[in-house]
Amino acid sequence: MRFRDDPLLWAGWLYAHDGLTQNQIAKAMGVSRATVNNYISEARARGIVNLTMETSRLSEFMIAEALVERFQLSDCIVLPSVREGRSLPERLGETGARVLERLIRPGDAIGMSWGRTMLALAASVGPTRLADLSVVQVTGGSGGEAEFSPEVCVARLATALGARSVNISAPALVSSPEIRDVLMREPLLKTQFDCARRLDKIVFGISSSRLGATIHRSGLFGRDDLADPSLQRAVAVVAGRFIDDRGIPVHGRVDERTIGLTLDEIARVRFRIAVAGGPEKTTAILAALRGRHANVLITDADTGHAVLQAEGVPESLGALRGSRRTQVQGGNRVKTKKLINDPANIIEEMLAGMIKAHPNHLRQLEHSPRSVVAVDGPRAGKVGIVVGGGSGHEPTFVGYVGKGLADACPIGNVFASPPPDPILECTKAVNNGAGVLYVYGNYAGDVMNFDMAAEMAAMEDIEVRTVLSTDDVASAPPDQKEKRRGVAGNFFIFKVTGAAADKMMSLDECERIARKANERTFTVGVALAPCSLPQTLRHNFEIGPGEMEIGMGIHGEPGVAREPLRSADDVTDDILERIFTEMDAPAGSKVAVLVNSLGSTPLMELYVVNRRVAERLERKGISVHATWVGTYCSSLEMAGMSITLIHLDDELTELLDHPCDCAMFRAG
Repeated sequence: MRFRDDPLLWAGWLYAHDGLTQNQIAKAMGVSRATVNNYISEARARGIVNLTMETSRLSEFMIAEALVERFQLSDCIVLPSVREGRSLPERLGETGARVLERLIRPGDAIGMSWGRTMLALAASVGPTRLADLSVVQVTGGSGGEAEFSPEVCVARLATALGARSVNISAPALVSSPEIRDVLMREPLLKTQFDCARRLDKIVFGISSSRLGATIHRSGLFGRDDLADPSLQRAVAVVAGRFIDDRGIPVHGRVDERTIGLTLDEIARVRFRIAVAGGPEKTTAILAALRGRHANVLITDADTGHAVLQAEGVPESLGALRGSRRTQVQGGNRVKTKKLINDPANIIEEMLAGMIKAHPNHLRQLEHSPRSVVAVDGPRAGKVGIVVGGGSGHEPTFVGYVGKGLADACPIGNVFASPPPDPILECTKAVNNGAGVLYVYGNYAGDVMNFDMAAEMAAMEDIEVRTVLSTDDVASAPPDQKEKRRGVAGNFFIFKVTGAAADKMMSLDECERIARKANERTFTVGVALAPCSLPQTLRHNFEIGPGEMEIGMGIHGEPGVAREPLRSADDVTDDILERIFTEMDAPAGSKVAVLVNSLGSTPLMELYVVNRRVAERLERKGISVHATWVGTYCSSLEMAGMSITLIHLDDELTELLDHPCDCAMFRAG
């Protein structure tokens, strides 16, 4: 059929394939532009023209939009994350300079803190013709030799802008609160602080308070000062002031001896521009945003994504990164269907239904409903096992809480880490004098929040150890195993670790067994179709009708290969070859097998896959001790499956066979 026989198809081809404008199409077809517009609209509505949008170009924008909405920011700029070229502070500083240039007006007083990023910002600012500008130091000076001291940063920005420089003629930290009070009454300092309290804009970096962070090299604070007990709760430094993980100022001897604007004074500045990024600053940036200390944020995509994940925002944004495409049919993104009520309440309603279904296995802590504890499990002298992660993977994680398995599970939002508070409450609920072991997947948000909870537990004299599951073979090469994700292999790792604790083994032994199980567990998955989040009812990535992706993560993270869909045996062989390459299991070895549905792949297909797994293992002379087939670690309704093998020895076999009883699984 010729295109001219169907004007909708003809117009659609010229528009979507040849890239002509509507005016050009009108000329080619000999019709009006309005007629072309109608043709194209009708072609979309009928599905003749299917548009695709390269969402990798939108990921930074979407992260920025999510940060603005979550933290009530006035604006947010998110840079693409790159691994080569200029350093992140240089890139952030240059972007901060462009933002500042856009915002400043004649007569402005601009406050500035210190740090490498601030120095890069000052170096990137172009000359301006604006009159009557002032650049004001907002903290006292540094006694050290850091090249990014407050005095240097302020002087360089003032020079670049042709502005007046207003410095604070006192150190950032003095020896006593009394000396601070005396200095603050000095006329010179009073005049300088009067300028500082009339700022129109302030730009600052955000430093972590952890060892090795910029604050330790700044010269503003000495080693003894930073070891002060009052700073134990501190996770971040904003313009010389310490804050805790909720963004609340940390008061104490150090704060009382500090010369600089207070956070309350900074909060009165109309434009509070924070410029910071990097994985080591995720906790600090999150704290500053929670405390509303900034209303404009400039960061990078990896950091912005990690902040959102740690805050409990669904990780749908993660699926938009890389080369994913979002499919559009008839001009509208495909909308999915779910049996839900209000998406904002879906986790609470799920938990309510789960507790009603399994009252003999699970209970919620009354004061922390996102903390689920085993009815029969925690007991005196027993190591407490806490697992956890985002929702949407059921029965992982909460489904494995019960006798002989996990003792408790904090619940996160869909595809998002649980916050530190429910993790801590779970820790306290299962602490029975023998210590607590955290076992969870290796994801940035989970690591940050579980680490924070562990630090909080240590303040209450609870010993906590951590083992990260890293069974996803496809997520990183063999020489970077520590970067791999934890996926369906959690099933085996939880099982043997829970058994060790149930047998009253020590914390050292439970940790050893968890690490051993993780080292001997291997998973590879294949995705056939996307899932959709309850909040969006939109596919969070796109796979063509004849495509599959080997190694895709359970949140939609990119795999190792996008390929044409092949037969079940071919796909199974591909997965097993990747596992056999890493699993040192000669003939005569013994394994357990998990063939897992990612959500919508039915048992019929899983058993077809398991048949091939058994054949391949038999031919290699490897015996199968036990097999599980079904949905054990899902990704909402994603179509696809994963195969997990755990290479058993006598110790792991005994623990795998140990009786357990939880909501979703029983053995022995």
